[in-house]
Order: sequence, then C-alpha cells, then structure tokens
Amino acid sequence: MAAREATLHPLAAREATSTRPRAEEADPIRLVYQVDRDRVIHTRAFRRLKHKTQVFVHPDSDHVVTRMTHTIEVQQVARTIARALNLNEDLTEAIGFAHDLGHTPFGHAGEEQLAALLPEGFRHNEQSLRIVDLLEGGGHGLNLTDQTREGILKHSKTRDSVASEAWGVASTLEGQIVKLADSIAYLNHDIQDAIRAELIAESQLPDAAHLVLGRVHSERIATLVTDCVLASAETFKGPQPHICLSGEVLAATDVLREFMFERVYLHPEVLKEAKRGQQVVEVLFRHYEAHPDRIPGWSLPDDPSWRRAADYVSGMTDGYALWQAHSLGLIR
Repeated sequence: MAAREATLHPLAAREATSTRPRAEEADPIRLVYQVDRDRVIHTRAFRRLKHKTQVFVHPDSDHVVTRMTHTIEVQQVARTIARALNLNEDLTEAIGFAHDLGHTPFGHAGEEQLAALLPEGFRHNEQSLRIVDLLEGGGHGLNLTDQTREGILKHSKTRDSVASEAWGVASTLEGQIVKLADSIAYLNHDIQDAIRAELIAESQLPDAAHLVLGRVHSERIATLVTDCVLASAETFKGPQPHICLSGEVLAATDVLREFMFERVYLHPEVLKEAKRGQQVVEVLFRHYEAHPDRIPGWSLPDDPSWRRAADYVSGMTDGYALWQAHSLGLIR
C-alpha cells in the first residue's frame, strides 16, 4: 500500500499525514481514505439520498437528478480531476460521497426553512459533518479522518462565485477539488433538468457559456474539467498550489451560474413547488420539537428538542416527509 502512495504527486494527501478524532488500528488491506469512503457508502444517510430532491420537487420524469445522482456525478468529476493531477483519489471519493449527506428533503428549500426555524440556523454542510461525527454509528459517528471531515465542511459556496470561500479553503487539494467539482456537476445537470422541464432552452444560455464553455452538456463538462486540471497544474509550480479555473473559464461559469439562479432556481414554478416542501418541513419540525418523545431512538436523547427535531426532519426523504405529514394530520 505504501508503494501505491509513493507514485502520487508530492502535494497529494497521504496516509502518513492523516489523523482521526479517535485513534484506531490500521486496516490490513485498505488505506485510510478508502476506509472513510467505504464507511460513508454504507450509511443510512447515504442510501436516503436517492429519494431527496436536487432542484425539482416531485418530478414527472425518472431522468431528473436526485441528490444521489448528483453525488455520484460530483464524485466522478472530482476523481477525474484528481487522477489527472495525480492526487489522492481515495480522499477525493470519500469527500465527494459524503459532502451532501446533510441535505434536507426538498433540496435547498428545506434547508432554508430549517435555517429560519432553528436558533442556530441550519446549513447542510454542517449537518453533513454532524451526521458523520455523531448521528451515524449509533451516536458515535464514523470516526472519519480529519482531512475528509474538513473537505465535507468546506465544500459549500455563496451565490457570488463558484470560487467563493464561504467556509474557508480546504487544506488538502483533494478537498478543493470536490468543492469545484460540486459546481461543475450541479450547473450542468441542472441545465439538463431545466430544459426537460421546459423552463429554458439550450439556445437561451448566455453567450459566454456557449462561446467559452461549449454548446452542449458534454462540451461544457469537458471544458471545465480540462481547464481545472491545466490551470491547477500551473499553480503547482509556484509557492501557493491550489485548485482553480482559469480567469476566462471562471468568469463564464459565474455568468452561467447567475443565469441559472435568475431563470431556474428562482423561477416561479420552482419556487411554488419549493414552498409546498417548506410547509411540510415546518409542520414536521414544530410537531417533533413539541413531541421529542416521538422521535425514533437513533437521535441523540440528551440534545435539546429543537436539535433532535432538526436531525430527524432533515434526514427524511421527500416521500417519507410527505407521508409523515399526512399520517400525522399536519397537512391535507
């Protein structure tokens, strides 16, 4: 196993520099970041992603992206970049598979609703970390490496730019890769979903997107991934190596991202469906905050009722949340 890591780029994350919150014996056949990845994939939280909304609530098409398929696409893009740069693919995979475990039902709409209800707010990246640190493993967490945990926390961005640093910059290049791969994946698959939903047409995308990134899905993905590899490799030659896009491609990507906010994410039809999801999240949260004794035993019993309710409701799939709300007589 040591021989395998010896072939990586000098800047790649390695087992020798990895740390865990709690010391444990080394696995006899797997490197530490392989262990992290496998632990994430076998969680209940990971399985539930297949029935959680990405953007479109209650889609009529089986081809609409879910939180699970988004996660798989992020991991694929991230691993491609990591391999091209000869960085640690195992760490990239572990972060990629875990980054969205904390997403609520009904996508970012559910997240925004819980953020408005909780005393400390709610952010899905922080909830993802809470899941792997506490909620999985019977309240003991997964004991993932600190490098994976940091990548999970720092993958989020603000609306300003795909390069924004809302929660800081991951100390590993692999963590930085996942942050950018997240944007590459969601921008492109959300375009496909929006076209299927007839909210936009390919021809309506900004000129910058067409001229710089490409005119079809595959061209845009290829441009972004290739540009990331080439631009990042250039920084490896200097004193501050980091993962990035070139200036021209970053500018075009941000133009495309703003277009998606204006024409898709904030579209009246999308917001209408999102509002229904938010109502479900709110009534369930208020119900379980008032009746914490009805929360299943996997939540942490010593936490305040609002925290336990948030953990339970945020972990629900879209369908389960709707079923719960109907069964409890909270919605009609």
